Amino acid sequence: MTDSPEAIRADIERKRRELSQDTDALVDKVTPSKIAHRQTDKIKGALGSVRDRVMGAADDAGSSLHDAGSSVAGGVSGAAHKVGAKAEGNPLAVGLMAFAGGLLVASLIPASSKEKGIAADVKEQAQPLVEEAKSVAQQVGSDLKEPVQDAAAAVKETASEAVSHVKSDAQDGVGTVTDRAQEARDNVSGS
Repeated sequence: MTDSPEAIRADIERKRRELSQDTDALVDKVTPSKIAHRQTDKIKGALGSVRDRVMGAADDAGSSLHDAGSSVAGGVSGAAHKVGAKAEGNPLAVGLMAFAGGLLVASLIPASSKEKGIAADVKEQAQPLVEEAKSVAQQVGSDLKEPVQDAAAAVKETASEAVSHVKSDAQDGVGTVTDRAQEARDNVSGS
């Protein structure tokens, strides 16, 4: 390293640029909007990957089924094998798709008369339980009514006793103060 002023200035300027670049990179890294953008990009990438796998499985299954229409015997076993292979790679996605499809179909089909009858039977069987629960709640309420009233009366009585004690203590205190004041007056007059 040389001690020439130009070399020192150039070194300082180089270090300033490096520090500025490092500072800019650090600010970029800790800015909340940039963090959110990076996380969003990661999630989009992951969802895109999952979507591509699922859509790939669906495309493979569709092409396999198309091939199965062309050659019935060989195509059906080939389609089953390809769908099975894709399901092995991502069984959760296949299960979720099947569940969603089942929910969609179930929501489109109206309730049958047998289902309506079963629901009515369950409602009728539950009615006595509801009535029993209501009566138990009323019984508990009436059972607690008397103890609550007794407790309220006891609190009222205790409060009345406390008031009378405070009142008598105050009267005793007034009497004592009056007597001492009289004694003090007598002492002052007699001196």
